[in-house]
Amino acid sequence: MKQVVAVILAAGKGTRMRSDTPKALCELAGRKMIEFLLDICRSAGTARTIVVGGYGIDALKKFLNGSDAEVIRQKRLLGSADAVKQAAARLKGFSGIVLVLYADTPLLKASTIRRMVKAHVSKNADLTLLTAVVEDAKQYGRIIRDNNGYIRGVSEFTESGDADPSLSLEINVGAYCFDAKKLFSGLNFINRNAKKNEYYLTDIVEFFYKNKFKLQACKVNDNEEALGVNSKDDLSVADEILRRRVFERLAKGRVTIIDRSSVYISDNVRVGRGTIIYPFVVIEKDVRIGPDCKIGPFANLRKGTVLKKGSQVGNFVEVTRSIIGENSRVKHHSYIGDTLIGKYVNIGAGTITANYDGKAKNNTIIEDSAFIGSGTILVAPVKIGRRAVTGAGSVVTKGRDVASGTIVTGVPARRLYKT
Repeated sequence: MKQVVAVILAAGKGTRMRSDTPKALCELAGRKMIEFLLDICRSAGTARTIVVGGYGIDALKKFLNGSDAEVIRQKRLLGSADAVKQAAARLKGFSGIVLVLYADTPLLKASTIRRMVKAHVSKNADLTLLTAVVEDAKQYGRIIRDNNGYIRGVSEFTESGDADPSLSLEINVGAYCFDAKKLFSGLNFINRNAKKNEYYLTDIVEFFYKNKFKLQACKVNDNEEALGVNSKDDLSVADEILRRRVFERLAKGRVTIIDRSSVYISDNVRVGRGTIIYPFVVIEKDVRIGPDCKIGPFANLRKGTVLKKGSQVGNFVEVTRSIIGENSRVKHHSYIGDTLIGKYVNIGAGTITANYDGKAKNNTIIEDSAFIGSGTILVAPVKIGRRAVTGAGSVVTKGRDVASGTIVTGVPARRLYKT
């Protein structure tokens, strides 16, 4: 199979979003829109991913720093064809497949793009467009076919007026597979749109048709994928769809969510089977939860949290950048930050890990079978040994580690005796 290079168009300001944030960095289901497209590219097995930025490119570069994507600048925002042309300059000599995606189509499924790439290869096509047939096509570009049913162009939607209403309800979703050499050649024949003063990538379809290149459509199985995010309303609709997909995925994995309407779970969270999530729980991105856990109600699991098998996080508990070991419990009114908790640990109500000293975040370690009394404050960095006990209201100060099997109490905590 030919190599596939992805080009993600992310240069637009998104004026209808009414935000200073670049559209590609707007959040959906706890993640940036651009992240969904990068996931798709990885799933499609792209050899290289180029993100074309423009408005807010410094913020885009900062966010993507360390990722596997290359970010290049579209110096003047002259439309989608010009953006692809900027990427083409980086791909001289490439003769494989160019997958073009838009950053504002985060509802596309990886399985759909893989199917489109496969269809493009199997039919030896020069251009494969992703399309959908929808009931209301007013605000979408429409696919134009000739009398024989072959694709011959796209009637683009513009702000000043809808696409020709006499056209079919088959719309252009905004995902393409191109033969690289023919794409690079065709870009030179696209004229600037007189009304918008931009170069539309969709105009290349007519060029391909006139030159008898092989065009085909690949239709989505789920029309929700066709939704582009161009406004705050679109953002809300897309967020609801993605949240529903998360709940459906977790339900298939035998996770119980007591009240979906009050629970917020970020898109890339992983939860083991048998876990129960109670109402009013927020689970942010990059959280990993093992099987048979219990979470909530009123719990907040923030980025970097890991819950091992059988652990419990109860009401009004916040956990961030921490690991809670197997069968350990943090049941009431506690803050656990930058902490490693072992197995069979009990964290009493009102426990606080004081992880920030005003300059840096510091770590707390609580080893297996320790018992942390209600109202304990652990001033990091500090270590609580195996089977150690802190009395209610104790303050374990910075660097005053508690040895295994030791009972401490007081402010500051002092050893009573060793078990």
